[in-house]
Amino acid sequence: MPLLDHLIELRRRLIWSLATFVVAFLICYHFSGEIYRFLAAPLASIMRQKGEQPHLIYTALYEAFFTYVRVAVFGAFFLSFPMMAIQAWIFIAPGLYRNEKKAFAPFLIATPLLFLMGAALAYYLVFPFAWKFFLSFQQLGGENQMGIELQARVSEYLNLVTKMIMAFGVCFELPVVLTLLVRAGLVGTALLRRIRRYAYVGAFAIAAVIAPPDAITMLGLAVPLVGLYEISILAARLVEPKPITADDDGEEALPDSKDVA
Repeated sequence: MPLLDHLIELRRRLIWSLATFVVAFLICYHFSGEIYRFLAAPLASIMRQKGEQPHLIYTALYEAFFTYVRVAVFGAFFLSFPMMAIQAWIFIAPGLYRNEKKAFAPFLIATPLLFLMGAALAYYLVFPFAWKFFLSFQQLGGENQMGIELQARVSEYLNLVTKMIMAFGVCFELPVVLTLLVRAGLVGTALLRRIRRYAYVGAFAIAAVIAPPDAITMLGLAVPLVGLYEISILAARLVEPKPITADDDGEEALPDSKDVA
């Protein structure tokens, strides 16, 4: 295809993606209250266990409105991502060989699944423990004692929750990234095994930067990252290209086409 036709096709795919996102945004904004209550459910559950009335506050007149808008954007991204991925595949696929399409197919399936696994780990496992830890610092006030009570803002809570969900989801893409690098021949499994100790340190460093400054959340991200790194090495061994060998005449023999596929 000429360059102009490629640009026209790209514009068509972008329009489809944008239209899907807009429709998903309108739907999510209609249910933004329900979505926010779902995101706040772990905190509300811990508050009820402590005998408190679950509540969040906002200190600016427009804060709640823009919080709902951001909730709708966050939900629209999740709803529209499959269509965006499909449009990207429709644009890229015609330029790939059949064996390249077969090689990329597992990654297209694994990418959203791993992201959802990471988001689910953050929501169902890390949030309850982390929120319980943070709420443990509250103190009841008395006649001669000043109390300490949580008054969380809706915007700050949304920032923390969405940041952690996205962080866990993106970090769970580690097997996809490393396997693609090995499949492309940029790195090898021998190198991944050799730098294992540095990867472990990097996992804890990334967790310390991304997660809130508490041991529970940091370990909740670092430990899965270490496990995913080991899984990445095992998965990469299955797709790693075989090295070029030399035949008896000294000529280099290329890998068999089935191996490349």
